[in-house]
Amino acid sequence: MEHALSPEDLAFRDEVRAFLAEKLTPDLRAANARQAGVFAEGELNRAWHAILYEKGWIAPSWPVEHGGPGWSPMQRHIFADECAKADAPVIPAMGLQMCGPVLMTYGTAEQKAFFLPRMLSGEHYWCQGYSEPQSGSDLASLQCKAVRDGDHYVVDGTKLWTTHAHFANWLFLLVRTSTEGKPQAGITFLLTPMDAPGITVQPIISISGEHEVNQVFFDGLRIPVANRVGEENQGWTVAKALLEFERGGGVMGSRLVKMVDQARRIAQTEQAGELSFWASSPDFRRRLLELEMEVGGLDHAERNVAAQLSAGRNIGDATASVLKLTVSQLLQRATELTLEALGCYAAPDQRGALGYGANSPPIGPDYAVTPTAKYLNSRAATIYGGSQEVQHNILARVVLGL
Repeated sequence: MEHALSPEDLAFRDEVRAFLAEKLTPDLRAANARQAGVFAEGELNRAWHAILYEKGWIAPSWPVEHGGPGWSPMQRHIFADECAKADAPVIPAMGLQMCGPVLMTYGTAEQKAFFLPRMLSGEHYWCQGYSEPQSGSDLASLQCKAVRDGDHYVVDGTKLWTTHAHFANWLFLLVRTSTEGKPQAGITFLLTPMDAPGITVQPIISISGEHEVNQVFFDGLRIPVANRVGEENQGWTVAKALLEFERGGGVMGSRLVKMVDQARRIAQTEQAGELSFWASSPDFRRRLLELEMEVGGLDHAERNVAAQLSAGRNIGDATASVLKLTVSQLLQRATELTLEALGCYAAPDQRGALGYGANSPPIGPDYAVTPTAKYLNSRAATIYGGSQEVQHNILARVVLGL
């Protein structure tokens, strides 16, 4: 990457590295090392959010007029890349990366003035109400109903797999306001505080033992019409824009490089005085080296996307789906190989599944603290954010014209 960076970008990279070296304290690093979910949870998220907000770097993709740093795509890539290399906590995407940009495009002046500053400061912690028990990847089939009653919508129904609903104080959700015409034509995009009467959050404990997702129930929830984003029955347009933010723009290459390196280090460690797994399994070495090459290709592709965007070039509508497909598959393969390398230390790592609790002391060496939980958590990577099948359909339509 060195040859692709301008002197200004190199100076910016050095500034980011110095900032991370100073602000990413040992306590924050240790707390992040215990995370098995997609995003930093609760207090860790709030702590790192406050540090980035004070620096003015909490919303890398936001324009200056809304409180962002006004970085170029290459600067955003450099920042995300350096954060990944430093093992910085991953800030939840629901507010800053998803709802915020949607409000900039579709929100009223009043909505922008109220919500955007509070997203930046961290006063508002957001979660996403899209999926339902029978409407996951088939989002247009959602049934959560909203009926207009004067200046409010009355909402009844449920949302499923709601990440961080137990931490959040605001929710954006899709509701059905009409059953006429195509399913997409009767959807509306609403915003609600999580402490409003009529909202109940029920935890869902994943197979990894993590409490990351929830089911949210609505029973006569009243949402002001002023909290509608876009027009009634036009929420599908808003929803599609938000999904583009959800599926694109991430930097996973560097994080996957570190995961491959971790798998190699674990495999090269002797266990119980026996020959290391790396030395005893040529098949494992072959599969890890194949993965390393593919991860390197992803890393290069992400850098190339940033360079193209910085040059003002259009990278095509299919890019987000290609990256989503690739990242999901490589993430699962990386966690599988790490789990295989753990050998006998894999089982004790299942903290919640075995009743140890996420904060209990690990059994075994330090490197066996979270890999099994991350492996189990990553099983959902090919489903959330749009399943593999959905991404293939998008590519068939956009690229092949089918």
